[in-house]
Amino acid sequence: MTSAAPATHSPQADTAEWWRQAVVYQIYPRSFADANGDGLGDIAGVTSRVDYLDRLSINAVWLSPFYPSELADGGYDVADYRDVDPRLGTLEDFDTMVSTLHARDIKVVVDIVPNHSSDQHAWFQAALAAGPGSPERERYIFREGKGPDGAEPPTDWIAAFGGPAWTRVPDGQWYLHHFAPEQPDFNWDHPEVREDFLTTLRFWSDRGVDGFRIDVAHMLTKDLTEPLPSKDELALIPQDGNHPTLDRDDVHDIYAEWRAVFNEYDPPRTAVAEAWVDRSRVPLYARPESLGQSFNFDLLLADFDAGQFREVVTDNLELAARSGSSSTWVLSNHDVVRHPTRYGLPRPERLENGRPAERHGQAWLRSGGTEALDRRGGRRRGNAATLFLLGLPGSAYLYQGEELGLHEVAEIEPGRRQDPTFFRTEGEEIGRDGCRVPLPWRAEGASLGFGNGHAAPHLPQPAWMAAEAVERQEVDPASTLSLYRRALALRAQWQTGEELEWLETGREDVLRFRRPNGWQVVTNFSGEPYPLEGETIALSSAGPTASDGVVAPESTVWIAPPDDQGA
Repeated sequence: MTSAAPATHSPQADTAEWWRQAVVYQIYPRSFADANGDGLGDIAGVTSRVDYLDRLSINAVWLSPFYPSELADGGYDVADYRDVDPRLGTLEDFDTMVSTLHARDIKVVVDIVPNHSSDQHAWFQAALAAGPGSPERERYIFREGKGPDGAEPPTDWIAAFGGPAWTRVPDGQWYLHHFAPEQPDFNWDHPEVREDFLTTLRFWSDRGVDGFRIDVAHMLTKDLTEPLPSKDELALIPQDGNHPTLDRDDVHDIYAEWRAVFNEYDPPRTAVAEAWVDRSRVPLYARPESLGQSFNFDLLLADFDAGQFREVVTDNLELAARSGSSSTWVLSNHDVVRHPTRYGLPRPERLENGRPAERHGQAWLRSGGTEALDRRGGRRRGNAATLFLLGLPGSAYLYQGEELGLHEVAEIEPGRRQDPTFFRTEGEEIGRDGCRVPLPWRAEGASLGFGNGHAAPHLPQPAWMAAEAVERQEVDPASTLSLYRRALALRAQWQTGEELEWLETGREDVLRFRRPNGWQVVTNFSGEPYPLEGETIALSSAGPTASDGVVAPESTVWIAPPDDQGA
């Protein structure tokens, strides 16, 4: 097997369309690196690890929320959209981080959370103080309750984190929150709400931010004309653009305004939508006149299965072509069980809609990780899936720690958990803390190198994490980190075009495709080896000692473009 090329960045890094084929590394700031040793990751911690990020050959980092927050939902309850949480640093720290990343040709994407604010936001506090019927309350969604004394909520809707979607305030009115009670929904019919977010987009763009990830982009606008439907009636309403609360056509009026702001800059600022919508409506968010790109989560929801992977890729490339955008590929993020763990668990029964019944591994998490988990097999399949994904046209989103092959952390005591899902479902849904545990940088120390002090990390690191530390993997050519570094460096050289060509393999459990420059990707989803026909393997997820001429079971190999044979 030939050696991999040295680390490099994509030649498209300085173009206006850098995002089309970018590798974006998601950082959950509170769990990435702790520069001041207080147990909580911070902005200076990100800056301290820029050398590490540079060696990954990524094109951009995406920062999950770092704004002032009471952390009712891991920072997605924002108290001030134009500042940095004092526990994470200052605006000056943010500016230093941006300039340091830019000096390495790494772009910066930040999370925008427009559906709701924190209940500590100045506007919401003003709304509470002003009382019913006030202009301050019009920025949010307040309603009178039902019943003779208004003691019943306006509807029986259930919030995404469990429990009622309405909370009553002392003067008797109720406010809507699709997530936690600490996250009141904005009223996007209000012109001040719209104008304030335009100000926020300009604020961060002026500080050098290159793009934005839009949280629950499909939920902003709502039609709450009386009478409001019940939760059962709401579930039956088609999501075709006219649903009362989800994926309404009028949300794109907002994004047209945002696009005008993005285009004020040179190069234009980018955006990607987190929009859980019907596949036929994804192109609406990815159009150039709207946000320009939209996540697809279909690979994240798929089993490690050749048929499912091929269907997902074919469908999403077609959707990208329809919108004129490029596709996005993701296997893990801050909201789901890490993919090596998903692939190491027994396959779940599938629902009628094709999605796995336990796609987030909740049964395994509820057991505290005591049910069977094939750790080695899960990582083997995870690495194979990663090389498959990185060979696809479009942008790839990586989640911090996946380059270490980290598994989900199940062993978190209830008293240490933070996710509101756990508390609002009384533990029925364990939540997302297990993928947000701070990273292990060293094999020893109070926080495995996450912090430079003696403070315990804000979420506990299990003992097994020490073996996965960066310092150990950096010196191991067979480690997952070494695989990611080689793969990302080669991808930066070879990635080209928006197309792929499926090639016949003679087996249903083996996928093979070719990119326009001749780069080939072959993934063996089975437990039996797959022979090649004399091609030289440039990279294998099975490790640097994998044999030429064969694709090992549950692995992916890359075959170099003809012009790079022997690279």
